[in-house]
Amino acid sequence: MSTYTVVIHEEPAWGILGRGPRASRVLLAGETVDELLQNLREAIAGVLEVMQEEGRAPESSVQVVELAV
Repeated sequence: MSTYTVVIHEEPAWGILGRGPRASRVLLAGETVDELLQNLREAIAGVLEVMQEEGRAPESSVQVVELAV
């Protein structure tokens, strides 16, 4: 099992949005955080499965940092 960082934020028009790793190009919405996380898990797992079938691997050089302004 791998761990991926996702970005979650509220969007009034869409509910709660979540963006997966850049390689997955996943952007989903959910009514609750739990629903969104389940949707992200399923979508990222699907992308990883296709990448594996195509002989590709997820990008390993992604960094996540917090910046206070």
